[in-house]
Amino acid sequence: MRVLLHEEAWRRVREGLEEFADLEALVFSDAAALSLRDRPVGFAEARPDIAWYSVDLFTSPARESFVELMRAAVGLKWVQVSAAGLEQPAFAELAAREVRITTSHTHASSIAEFVIAGVLDHFQCGRERRAQQAGRIWRPIFFRETMGTHWLIVGFGAIGQCVAARARALGATITGIRRDLKDSALAETIAPLSALAHHLPRADVVVLSIPLCAATTHLVDAKFLSAMKRGSVLVNVARGGLVDEAALLTALDSGIPQHAVLDVFQTEPLPPESPFWAHPCVALTAHGAGVTDQLYPRTDALFLENLRRFLDGRELLHEARGLRL
Repeated sequence: MRVLLHEEAWRRVREGLEEFADLEALVFSDAAALSLRDRPVGFAEARPDIAWYSVDLFTSPARESFVELMRAAVGLKWVQVSAAGLEQPAFAELAAREVRITTSHTHASSIAEFVIAGVLDHFQCGRERRAQQAGRIWRPIFFRETMGTHWLIVGFGAIGQCVAARARALGATITGIRRDLKDSALAETIAPLSALAHHLPRADVVVLSIPLCAATTHLVDAKFLSAMKRGSVLVNVARGGLVDEAALLTALDSGIPQHAVLDVFQTEPLPPESPFWAHPCVALTAHGAGVTDQLYPRTDALFLENLRRFLDGRELLHEARGLRL
């Protein structure tokens, strides 16, 4: 059995793969070259049974070649994706061929920390504090407490729940938006997406952690933004396509929401001419909410655990269901 993986991922888990005696590693480079047992092989003779779409591929110049190789692999049985989102059409195409797809929840805790840090920095006037230090100005600044605030988390999966746990620990009240309406110990209220208009006017913080699909594209439009509370904060750690960016800029200029913490954008890298870079009401980062010192260890460990399960015929962790083209 053969597993297709990026050369950097292979270097990290090479020793871990030694426990699987009958497994061969197809090593894929940033030059879109393949090797098997240290000899070059062509795409036509690769024939992988398993593919690991590791975090290394997110920035690889040969990313699309890797995807095409997966698409062309007739015998492919399982793909491990080191991300939570599966909006790339290739994964739905593979699922339609009955290729099993598993995702990763390993980013949830780090993304949750990012959300809390971004909101607290705004609540505690981080920009003003840094300016005062730079200017040697000794003057207390009143800041806003998290205690008693209401957080609306749109997408209450692994990431949303990790955010909720941390915000609740700081005294916030949580409303979670998801399809499954059963109660959660991490939220005072669970509601469907159709109830957004009811909950938006009460939310001090709105966190987007919902998958991007046809139904959620530009979910945050002018109507959504106009329903937000004065003084509120919008946080997007999901996908840039969830937000109508022109509408958001107009809304920020009007003062509602008061602030936006944005880790993702419709066009990435964000163009240098984008007005978001210099907007006084925006804190932005380069799609790095999950990029921590634990990123590689966690995703590597998940792949190896799911590999054991796959080869043993056991249930896989975080298997995606119902992917559609």
